[in-house]
Amino acid sequence: MDTKVCVITGGGSGMGLAAAKFMTRKKVVISGRTVSKLENAVAELKKAGIDAVAHACDTSDRNSVKELAAFAASLGTITTVINSAGMSPTMAGPEKLLRVNALGTVYMNEEFSKLMGQGSVIEDIASNSAYSLPKILIPKKAYPLAMTNEDEFLKKTIKRASIAKDEYGKAGFAYAISKNFVVWYAQYSAFKLGPKGIRVVSLSPGLIDTGMGDAEKEHGGYLLKFAAEHRMGTPEELGFAIASVADERNGYLAGVDVLTDGGATYGKDFLKLLSGK
Repeated sequence: MDTKVCVITGGGSGMGLAAAKFMTRKKVVISGRTVSKLENAVAELKKAGIDAVAHACDTSDRNSVKELAAFAASLGTITTVINSAGMSPTMAGPEKLLRVNALGTVYMNEEFSKLMGQGSVIEDIASNSAYSLPKILIPKKAYPLAMTNEDEFLKKTIKRASIAKDEYGKAGFAYAISKNFVVWYAQYSAFKLGPKGIRVVSLSPGLIDTGMGDAEKEHGGYLLKFAAEHRMGTPEELGFAIASVADERNGYLAGVDVLTDGGATYGKDFLKLLSGK
């Protein structure tokens, strides 16, 4: 019987690792940059009864992504790709954020789709930060350059992010652009790859109770008051949401973004209505 393979980047911890625990009928390849973290994650998954292996990958390096795709294909048929690898504003500056979050998504979708076929799915993980910028500030005209002229794409998006006042602000702006791009690019990919039978969808988490989430809480924690339950999401909740969206039974869910942030993005308007202001 052919082995079905699920690849999860950013699978060494957090919601990526949580999603892997729901992949009980597939061989799971978890990927990330830190080998020791991946080894610990594999041990945890195997203990939970998941058939898991690790393979290091830097998604901002196309050759590294090609190697990951070839490794996954050597194990069986790639049916599921969950690209949850990413960096936040406390972790890197604008260029690195755009290379990992935006261009890394292009590399993942392009390279893996070459080895995937009918009935498979690519799920790109974005962020509710994709919805945080006014439309006038989103450099959407530059987005197609990510597929044709990476240097120009970076030049234009970094220039837009540079209008922020301080270094964290510039990184936060670049992060929001990078995640808005992921939502856009997943939609683009859905229509490009749909005729091949590859379903593409994105999912945008809000603030999650992980190491990365805690690091961003100082700057993004104000959004929690707009969430329906005024709290962060748990890795397990997001892991289940990610796995559910990727499930084959959700075969008609394509070309959209699944906003999974406890209501924080749209909560402000409804809280005003409820308060009578």
